[in-house]
Amino acid sequence: MKKFTQIATFVVALALILSACGGAKPTEAPKPVATEAPAQPATEAPAAATEAPVVAEPFRVAVIMPSAKNDMAFSQSMYDALVAIQNEMGADKFEFVFSEGMFKVDDAAAAIRDYATQGYNLVIAHGSQYGSSLQEIAPDFPETSFAWGTTVDTFGLPNIYAYEAASEEGGYVNGVLAASLSKSKTIGIVAPIETGDAKLYVEGFKQGVAATDPAVKVNVNYIGSFSDVALAAEAANTHISNGADVLTGTAQMVVGAIGKAKDSNVLWFASDANQSSLAPEIVVVSQVYHWEIILKEMISKIQSGTLGGESFAINLKNNGEVMEYNPGYNLAPEVKALGDAAIQGIIDGTITITLP
Repeated sequence: MKKFTQIATFVVALALILSACGGAKPTEAPKPVATEAPAQPATEAPAAATEAPVVAEPFRVAVIMPSAKNDMAFSQSMYDALVAIQNEMGADKFEFVFSEGMFKVDDAAAAIRDYATQGYNLVIAHGSQYGSSLQEIAPDFPETSFAWGTTVDTFGLPNIYAYEAASEEGGYVNGVLAASLSKSKTIGIVAPIETGDAKLYVEGFKQGVAATDPAVKVNVNYIGSFSDVALAAEAANTHISNGADVLTGTAQMVVGAIGKAKDSNVLWFASDANQSSLAPEIVVVSQVYHWEIILKEMISKIQSGTLGGESFAINLKNNGEVMEYNPGYNLAPEVKALGDAAIQGIIDGTITITLP
């Protein structure tokens, strides 16, 4: 009996020892997990954060235009330029928005201020009628760049760029060609307002005609509006009634004049944008504005910290103005040669245009 008791006691003791040894793992194993597992993310997360690439914000432009983006004239020239820049830089690096048909200056001023409030890098007021509004608004947003044209006036403000077109150059070339093609020796110009690139174009055109054939008469009609299509059509009719067999003009209202020229089979010389599609049988050549030439320079300066205070010009030499012949019009080779010679003469300086 005593021996049995000793054996039983030994078995119970052994069981207690085995039980104690088996429970040591669940209590000790979690300790390193609890203290070390969170320590790894805590030390590695900051390193991952510093190595993350910095995504550059796209350059953002807003433009206010007096007419439709597809007006085949002044507004379209700016819209096409912004599309060209976006295609070159990529949509992830360049964005733009626009307000079209802003012929009312008060509405345009409200849009300019609104875009500036939204933090656009560059706000473009594409019209000489917007100058006074820009002069008032720009000082309220010293960190925003503004641009307007066509002009050279920055108002002495460090965040306004000005731009213009040396439209007298393409005007001169058009004048040379027009004088060569006119049989009636009478040409009519349907012009908007006597200012900016419109005035320069008229002056250049008249000098091109005079240099080619002084016997050709040039009649100019400033209708007092950039957008009145009906007035432009009326002016074209008047020119045609007075014997003009060639017409030209600038600004968005010229679509009215082109329609009358087409009806009367009168030749048309275009400016601002390529207008061949409006009347392929009568449009001879178009002086086309490529504003992207100077806009890209502006963007580069803004990105480098220069927000304004300079003026820019597009011309034949820097390819900001391009003479685009209409392939649908059968232009005699000898006449085209005169136009090409005028282009080259203006570029190399052998032809000079005197401006008032």
